[in-house]
Amino acid sequence: MSQAIEMIDPVTGEIIDQQQIAEQLLAQAKEQGVSLVGPGGLLGGLTKTVLETALEAEMTEHLGYEKHTVTESENARNGTRSKTVLTEIGAIEIDVPRDRDGSFQPKIVRKRQRRLDGIDEIVLSLTARGLTTGEVAAHFDDVYGASVSKDTISKITDKVIEEMTEWQNRPLDRVYPVVFIDAIVVKVRDGQVRNKPFYVAIGVTTTGERDILGIWAGDGGEGAKFWLGVLTDIKNRGVEDVCIVVCDGLKGLPESINTTWEFATVQTCIIHLIRNTFKFASRKYWDQIARDLRPVYTAPTEAAARARFEEFAEKWCTMYPAIRQLWENAWSEFIPFLDYDVEIRRIICSTNAIESLNARYRRAVRARGHSPNDAAALKCLYLVTRSLDPTGRGRARWVTRWKPALNAFAITFEGRIN
Repeated sequence: MSQAIEMIDPVTGEIIDQQQIAEQLLAQAKEQGVSLVGPGGLLGGLTKTVLETALEAEMTEHLGYEKHTVTESENARNGTRSKTVLTEIGAIEIDVPRDRDGSFQPKIVRKRQRRLDGIDEIVLSLTARGLTTGEVAAHFDDVYGASVSKDTISKITDKVIEEMTEWQNRPLDRVYPVVFIDAIVVKVRDGQVRNKPFYVAIGVTTTGERDILGIWAGDGGEGAKFWLGVLTDIKNRGVEDVCIVVCDGLKGLPESINTTWEFATVQTCIIHLIRNTFKFASRKYWDQIARDLRPVYTAPTEAAARARFEEFAEKWCTMYPAIRQLWENAWSEFIPFLDYDVEIRRIICSTNAIESLNARYRRAVRARGHSPNDAAALKCLYLVTRSLDPTGRGRARWVTRWKPALNAFAITFEGRIN
């Protein structure tokens, strides 16, 4: 929980009781019938006073003497000009001091600045939640009573493009114990609206943190071939080795992975495998199938898993033969999972890594309907990415749980982690 910054009285040197001051202001506002927020509200008046006081202090520092001081300086104060700025509590009109020779360059509210920096973060946050520029503009009109054009909102969000480019090309760690890769489908209007894959990779670092390595817009070609380009890009950014790559059962993908990192173990995502199993069965049986599959992927050995699968197949695969074919085709990429320590299994079988991220991505892109082009879709996905885990609590939980897994990785992949 954040704490208020202590303020000290410059005369007495005592700590100012901010709670007492707030109570006095609220009591006075209530007595005078002044609202807390809104036009003419208490917070607006306080913000106006603070900004104008800060601007006057900047002018004093610029000129080198206090207001009303007699001086021989050629430059001097030259009145004020009114200016409306958009703040987190609404639009506020302030009086900005001027000097005679026009050399004053305020920092607290810069020249031609029409909104405080916090407003940009609000726009980026709303956009990350899937709101369109029109919906963000309507939000500011409804909540703040301020008119913000869709063009202005687009310009604010465009500020992250340079940041996104730098992020997408940043150097990566030398080794990742686990990398999760997956694709999300986004509707893009490219002549006509069509589904387009966007590829995402998440690495688990040796310190236990989850690191989103990048987002790539697909070109509509073969998935495994495009993944080879993505993995090569990751390698070129400094990733020399990956112990385990967790992926879906896309044909040709294991070859692309081992072409990039020769000694990487390709592990079929258990969650994907189970979900794909459900596709072939009636929904009313899903709970039963899930219970009957659990002994297969929690088996201690491959032999035990094969025995449990045969029991499962005897019960279900006569009714749904495609399920047996699905598991048989994925078996060689599934069984490495059974050789791992329970701590490693917990990391690579966790739905929290790629699934929770994809859920956030899908929520944002579905709310928007479709994107006008690849760049707009990438910007939307990146805004979601930069808004993840703002408190750092999720990162802390992963790091706390990581030490047993790190020991297991260090033993299983001896010499590759350090």
